[in-house]
Amino acid sequence: MVTEVVYSKKFLEHDQSTHPENAERLRVIIDEIHDSSIVDRLRMKEPSSISEEELFLVHSKEMVEYIRRLSETSGWVDFDTYVCPGSFEIAKLAAGGVVGLAHDVLRGEVENGFALVRPPGHHATGTKSMGFCLFNNVALAANSVAGEGKRVLIFDHDVHHGNGTQEIFYKRDDVLYQSFHLSPHYPGTGSVDEIGEGDGRGFTINAPLPKGCGDETVTFLLDEVFLPIAEQFKPDLVIVSAGFDSHYLDQLGGLSLSANCFAEIIKKFKGVQSRILCSLEGGYNLKLLGRLVLTELEVLVGKKPSYSERVEETNNAKKVADEVKNRVKEYWSF
Repeated sequence: MVTEVVYSKKFLEHDQSTHPENAERLRVIIDEIHDSSIVDRLRMKEPSSISEEELFLVHSKEMVEYIRRLSETSGWVDFDTYVCPGSFEIAKLAAGGVVGLAHDVLRGEVENGFALVRPPGHHATGTKSMGFCLFNNVALAANSVAGEGKRVLIFDHDVHHGNGTQEIFYKRDDVLYQSFHLSPHYPGTGSVDEIGEGDGRGFTINAPLPKGCGDETVTFLLDEVFLPIAEQFKPDLVIVSAGFDSHYLDQLGGLSLSANCFAEIIKKFKGVQSRILCSLEGGYNLKLLGRLVLTELEVLVGKKPSYSERVEETNNAKKVADEVKNRVKEYWSF
């Protein structure tokens, strides 16, 4: 079995060089992979575009049409989300890449995988593109898989809360959303009290963390909250919203995670469900981004990470674990 990496040079065409979410992010990642010792253990795959009919299962027609029109020239969706000529088709290709990878993993064609796609997606809601994101790649993949009667766990380790992913599945019990994130921080959502509504109550798990929290806090939350719930949920597929701006040296961050912590996250969730895929979200330190993605890829292929670092967290929020447990204890056993 192999690890599949979804990538297309077309993703580089969505670009604004002065913006932190630019094409150079993928270039440094691909260079790191090509120079690595695991490159022969990866299967590179060109993605196929998602259909508009499948887009409409998650996003409103008005939202989709707005991005289509804007990408005929160029423009800004909001103060930090840009659209270039052709971005509409590129965003459809990114979403299709994650959807295709999810089904490749579920069918057993590959053991696991990583979708190196742009633009990212976890801030895109059902009705609005925002936060560098046009369409919600992970949500579209989870919705497609759930439509076949499968249970999906989405784990988000981006420094920013994935408000779009949360909103899309907030009233559903077939997709479990888990996130730790910096708080207060953009986009201002993701409190402990946000646990879902209706059938979805208990299926949204948020751990907002203050600035400076790092490996020790996150590992504690994994062992005490996230993994026990994941094991009870029994997902058929795990999708990781892989945002590396939670690394301690990211300029848009504020948490203090090391590369070791990203490796540990993947290792622990592989223990819950081997059918796992990662989809690129944030991460803007171009000197380190390729190395951090490679760290997760090495764990996916079953290799000990070749890069290690020690980072002392400057804050600790283990108490958040108790707060989360108290909010969802009627739905999960601890």
